[in-house]
Amino acid sequence: MVPATSSGWWLMFVGGKLLLPADELLPLEPLSSAAFEADAVSRHFLGRLDGLDCWAAHLHSAPPGWREVPLRSAMMQFSAPLAGLAGRAAQVLEWDRTHRYCGVCGTPTELQPGERARRCPACGQASYPRLSPAMMALVWRADRGRPELLLARAPHFAPGMFSALAGFVEAGESLEDCVHREVQEEVGLQVHHLRYYGSQSWPFPNSLMVAFTAQWAGGEIVPQPGEIEEAGWFPLDALPKIPPRFSISGHLIRDTVQALAEA
Repeated sequence: MVPATSSGWWLMFVGGKLLLPADELLPLEPLSSAAFEADAVSRHFLGRLDGLDCWAAHLHSAPPGWREVPLRSAMMQFSAPLAGLAGRAAQVLEWDRTHRYCGVCGTPTELQPGERARRCPACGQASYPRLSPAMMALVWRADRGRPELLLARAPHFAPGMFSALAGFVEAGESLEDCVHREVQEEVGLQVHHLRYYGSQSWPFPNSLMVAFTAQWAGGEIVPQPGEIEEAGWFPLDALPKIPPRFSISGHLIRDTVQALAEA
């Protein structure tokens, strides 16, 4: 067994918020591995980052010198490895919180040594962290040789923000089936020539975003009531406000714009 490191990365949460130093000028840094063990309601080992142990911990309240910050805001300040670690910590803690009791018989579950699982001592039901796969589709077309992107906004988006289409994969669907269904449902269009772009863990609360580009194959835009507030075709040089590169949608849109402009 590899010995524990004397200091480590502690991703501490109160409720669903991550704790950061109260002094906003101070970055999150490794801490003594024993500093918060006594205060942790629950804690989980996540592995190692830069050779240091990593822990996810849930606390009842923020200790002196710390402040509660929404996870998304905190992750946007971090390097990619640390942001990924924070997202993983949040998902593990949420899984632990929501599986304290067996979903089959209601008996309190027990953490299993050596694996990320909670097991029911009465009926043997084991619960592991689950992901909810979701697709993202950036639809494009060439209008008289001039490429355009289909962008839409949902009612919960920030004012003026547009993005690619997205939706959860349903039971029995492939990712490709989901792309075709969601595009048809959300804007009434048909697409073809799907191309995989990439994926991103999205811990809000436990999604895995799988992104595609797709070419328009037919139909006129008809926004789905209650889901899509506005949707339209936008030339590459006249895009509305789009998500930052923090999210895969921000990468997908910008990289597709560059690829289409260079084609």
